[in-house]
Amino acid sequence: MAGEAAGAVPPLYRCLEPVFTDAGLVMGEAAASWSGPRRWWRGALDVEGLALGSVGAAAAALNFLTGRRGRFGTTAALAAAAFDSYGHLRIDGRKIQGFAPLSGFRRTRDGWIRLHANYPHHVQRLMQALDATTADGVAAALAAMSSLEAEAAIQARGGIAAAVRSRQEWLNSGMGSAARTGPWIDLRLAGSGSAGPKPRHLPGDDPFRPLAGVRVLDLTRVIAGPVSTRLLGSLGADVLRLDPPGLPEITDQFVDTGFGKRSAEADLATPGNRHLLEQLLATADVVITGYRRGSLNRFGLEPEMLLAVRPELVVVTLDSWGIAGPWSGLRGFDSIVQAATGIAELYGAGNHDGEWQPGALPVQALDHATGYGVAAAAIALLARRRHKGLGGSARLSLARTAEELFALPEPGLPRPELPAPELCTMASTYGELRYAGPPLLVDGQPLDYPGPPAAYGSSALAWA
Repeated sequence: MAGEAAGAVPPLYRCLEPVFTDAGLVMGEAAASWSGPRRWWRGALDVEGLALGSVGAAAAALNFLTGRRGRFGTTAALAAAAFDSYGHLRIDGRKIQGFAPLSGFRRTRDGWIRLHANYPHHVQRLMQALDATTADGVAAALAAMSSLEAEAAIQARGGIAAAVRSRQEWLNSGMGSAARTGPWIDLRLAGSGSAGPKPRHLPGDDPFRPLAGVRVLDLTRVIAGPVSTRLLGSLGADVLRLDPPGLPEITDQFVDTGFGKRSAEADLATPGNRHLLEQLLATADVVITGYRRGSLNRFGLEPEMLLAVRPELVVVTLDSWGIAGPWSGLRGFDSIVQAATGIAELYGAGNHDGEWQPGALPVQALDHATGYGVAAAAIALLARRRHKGLGGSARLSLARTAEELFALPEPGLPRPELPAPELCTMASTYGELRYAGPPLLVDGQPLDYPGPPAAYGSSALAWA
């Protein structure tokens, strides 16, 4: 990426090089521009570099897709605002709810643990694991256990927790070793079978909507996956998000990541819905999944199976811990990955009583960076399909994104304050929304979302 301010931006888009090479194109021709200060958040890690680099990867993929060098770029202000979209969102003037009371850092007998209990079923599993019925009971149970004992007990019940590890403790673990393996975006290019028809409307005539006509099946929840499909929707794709009934999404979180999409609920275990899913898959262009490894296999949604039937399809998967290592099948969240990988310890500080406690990144950067990496992979593979009639798959994980962050050089630049972001407003079924727009410039102009979030579960299992 080329910028107006001092300090190089990590070229995370180089993970996409196999797609460019396969299409016979030169990687540097797609590099995206950026402008603004290079450093603005406080902390020991280059979170700004991760933000600019991941957004830059999506912009580079778009330049590759459209064949227009420099058409898509970003700015420091746009990237910073988008990475804190949850913090900027207002619904009818109301600031949205953050972490639930039981989520956060808690003391153990020998240190600290991070809990995630934003969803009712996770609260239930946490309480069962600790044989507790109240928050005080949770605190008492944790105080009698070591961090690793508590982590193991909660994980065994399907709860979400991670001991606060030092960086070295993480590196010495089997999971830490597995997370450092492979590229940030792990690509697999479809190369066998009959190539399918090339997309009819790719790229679109509207420079702001180059994905018009592209159908995206969104099987993701929480933040990282929905961030990726929110960006694809902002570029004109028909995004249909599909959620299981009985596990409703947190409303504020859904609104934040729901712009430009439709939303459906369906139990895929029923024969009728399985048939509708098969119809969607038969004409989808992109499938993005964000559940823990293996949990969607019973529905035939493994990338290898999908591409065996339709080698022109684009399939991108993301999870918390990756496909290797002892935690590869566990649930996880940005905050939990921060605790496990050493980020929480690195960002720890004294509280108002002078007592040390763990800390967190200034934004949920692992979620957002992974989301923009997912979008970059999907767009690059769509470009390959345009050139060759073949798609492919890609895998990302929050843990691998954390390793990418740690691999960046220690930031040492000044920290100028960014001006307050220019927020947008839009009417919706949830009320008037005030929000940060997508982190992209198109021919120098900021991109916006084409519409508000649909009401949760209000859409049919069909393309628009």
